[in-house]
Amino acid sequence: MNDNLRKLRYRAWHRGFREMDILLGKFADKYLDKMTSSELSDFERILNQPDQDLYEWITGRRSVPTEYESSMFTKLQDFCKKVP
Repeated sequence: MNDNLRKLRYRAWHRGFREMDILLGKFADKYLDKMTSSELSDFERILNQPDQDLYEWITGRRSVPTEYESSMFTKLQDFCKKVP
């Protein structure tokens, strides 16, 4: 695994908001190694957002801002619906 993937996985698992650690960490574990360079860029943009905003967008409590709407975000939302 290259350094960039290792850093993204670490950032996904160490958010500081336990719910987001679990959701993003499990998502990274499942998909990170399979992502295209475009998807990796989208995922990194997602990781740059505050936990509270991400949580509200993922759970549907607030609409996802247009600039973050992507197939990657949809994949993340679909995955999170299935996490126990």
